[in-house]
Amino acid sequence: MSEDSEKEDYSDRTISDEDESDEDPFMKFVSEDLHQCALLTADPISDLCFPRTTQILLEYQLGRWVPRLREPRDLYGVSSSGPLSPTRWPYHCEVIDEKVRHVDWTPHSEPVYIPTGLEIEPLYPNSKEDTVVYLAEDAYKEPCFVYSRVGGNRTPLKQPVDNCDNTLMFEARFESGNLQKVVKVAEYEYQLTLRPDLFTNKHTQWYYFQVTNTQAGTVYRFTITNFIKPASLYNRGMRPLFYSEKEAKSHNVGWQRIGDQIKYYRNNPGQDGRHYFSLTWTFQFPHNNDTCYFAHCYPYTYTNLQEYLSNINNDPVRSKFCKIRVLCHTIARNMVYVLTITTPLKNADSRKQKAVILTARVHPGETNSSWIMKGFLDFILGDSSDAQLLRDTFIFKVVPMLNPDGVIVGNYRCSLAGQDLNRNYTSLLKESFPSVWYTRNMIRRLMEKREVILYCDFHGHSRKENIFMYGCGGSDRCKALYLQQQIFPLMLSKNCPDKFSFSACKFKVQKSKEGTGRVVMWKMGIRNSFTMEATFCGSTLGNKRGTHFNTKDLESMGYHFCDSLLDYCDPDRTKYYQCLKELEEMQKRINLEKVLDDSDTSLKDIALDPESSSRGSDSSESNDSQTYLLKLTSQIKSKKKHLKTKKERNSTIASHQDTREGQEVCDKEHLMHRHEEANSDVKEIRPNESDDYIFDYVRRQFPHQGMD
Repeated sequence: MSEDSEKEDYSDRTISDEDESDEDPFMKFVSEDLHQCALLTADPISDLCFPRTTQILLEYQLGRWVPRLREPRDLYGVSSSGPLSPTRWPYHCEVIDEKVRHVDWTPHSEPVYIPTGLEIEPLYPNSKEDTVVYLAEDAYKEPCFVYSRVGGNRTPLKQPVDNCDNTLMFEARFESGNLQKVVKVAEYEYQLTLRPDLFTNKHTQWYYFQVTNTQAGTVYRFTITNFIKPASLYNRGMRPLFYSEKEAKSHNVGWQRIGDQIKYYRNNPGQDGRHYFSLTWTFQFPHNNDTCYFAHCYPYTYTNLQEYLSNINNDPVRSKFCKIRVLCHTIARNMVYVLTITTPLKNADSRKQKAVILTARVHPGETNSSWIMKGFLDFILGDSSDAQLLRDTFIFKVVPMLNPDGVIVGNYRCSLAGQDLNRNYTSLLKESFPSVWYTRNMIRRLMEKREVILYCDFHGHSRKENIFMYGCGGSDRCKALYLQQQIFPLMLSKNCPDKFSFSACKFKVQKSKEGTGRVVMWKMGIRNSFTMEATFCGSTLGNKRGTHFNTKDLESMGYHFCDSLLDYCDPDRTKYYQCLKELEEMQKRINLEKVLDDSDTSLKDIALDPESSSRGSDSSESNDSQTYLLKLTSQIKSKKKHLKTKKERNSTIASHQDTREGQEVCDKEHLMHRHEEANSDVKEIRPNESDDYIFDYVRRQFPHQGMD
């Protein structure tokens, strides 16, 4: 079940408190009075004519059992009537009782690491004399997921080795933690091994672990030895993240970038014959006997999300226009939430609102996507006039965490099915991939009732700097439509030029990506279907060049996303057609290059702009049109410095109305003609209304505001 009700925007699926219990509810029932209501299960005692379900109650009436549907309950997991729903783990996972929490803060600009050329590459041959100080073997007790429990394994936990006063103590058996083994190879040197994604033998990228028994002023070396990817942002200046509880308590200091002698390199082949890669760094702890943490990126756990949603649900203002429901349950029976954000309208116009769909965290180790999602939610649920305008104009469907199982256990890429969910949007296996199955089904039903103007899935990227987008391509006969798909990313690059790189964007569909959300939604008929990729490192652009992104930088992308959405749907379409014209001019130049030059040398020269060549973006895969357009517009500075309400935008339009006549009108008419032709080319694919409707709709909602 999911949102199958006719009340599509606010429908809900419900469960009972018994769903979170580890005991069989039917067996609890048979020990009580037979005249009490009970849940029906697949127990042999029960009537075999009914399927196993938690939605049917049985009542004993006149000598026989009579089934009835359970009454709808209040929101669970985010309800004000009780505590948050506890996280469920695979039964064999060991989990400590301590709850890990971190303070939120904004550090000063943190520069990337600049190699000195003196970094060493430690290699560690297997030695029986080395001391194993941490070993997590619980992950390998089962070859596949069996069942889940609240709190995981209930047997007494194995305690870390504690036989030496100067030995660091390690721990990662907490939510989102990842560390498999630690070997002490020297007095102040440790070899670390990451745990692959559960029920796989790969995807070692995410790490997040605790270190205690520290000594201040001592230079320690840490080396993680089982990375799989040959290329890494650690070779481009990225530093590990560090957190000190004593710094947090005394100075309210949170996560910060640290490390010296940072090196990412290829090491000795493993026992399976595969080549692995190592990350090494040195560091001095700031305090004695401190509790510290290291992480690949800023952690954002399932518990963090539940607390955030609980605050929304308990807010009397935000809860009026943000309805939180449970889309489905994961295979571990954790909840996947869906948010419906819009101004409640009781008239017929509510069905004419277009929809915007945003999702995040399909890959659990890409925590930066959750911070972008948080920034978006903070803004769209805020009290600004622009947020109000967006809520009045659109219906937002938001799935903030598609893979909570993977997030909880500390996976990098996969769910507990051992598969990448973002390659299974075409799968019919609802039980194996419930979150993407229900998301696709929810979008399909939504498209039957209203047009979806934009879909975007937030991700993190481990090899490229900046933030950028992947879109979908178009056929030769729909070249204008192909260019229109690039307008929103181009606007986003103009609104945040120091973070978003348009030249790094790609607009094509590779065969290996046909199961991704972006491609599946595009084939379903969503013209603007994107993946937004955020680097784990930082920026090579503008004032942010050479610095790491912090959580506030990532959150600001949510604000810029909304800003660009206002630009894209502005009733005054000047910016829209200006971007389309720039794209057309760029495309003409690219086509001319192809005609004049038989070889592709010229195209390669065009693609190798300073950003892509010196900072490592993959120019061989980048779209030439975006790269050349960046060069064309590099000297153009956007006059808009902040979000504008519709009244402010229309006031600007009125003040400059006379100057827009003449040749510009001719250009706009030409572009509108091209735009209409492109829409007619895909009429059979997209039977929805034209893009002009959104502007007509906004005019009807806000008439006579500076339009005369």
